[in-house]
Amino acid sequence: MKEFKPLKQEKTIISLRMDIELLKKVDDISVKTDISRNELLVQCIEYALKNFKQ
Repeated sequence: MKEFKPLKQEKTIISLRMDIELLKKVDDISVKTDISRNELLVQCIEYALKNFKQ
């Protein structure tokens, strides 16, 4: 078994402007999935970047 080594990920605060209707959809999904708005947005961005076709 590999040794577990906890890593601290560097994070920063950003500002994001978003259409109100889009924000409502994000918030609805956040409530339904029981994760924070921030974590949902991070996961959505990660997914989009992994699946981005250039």
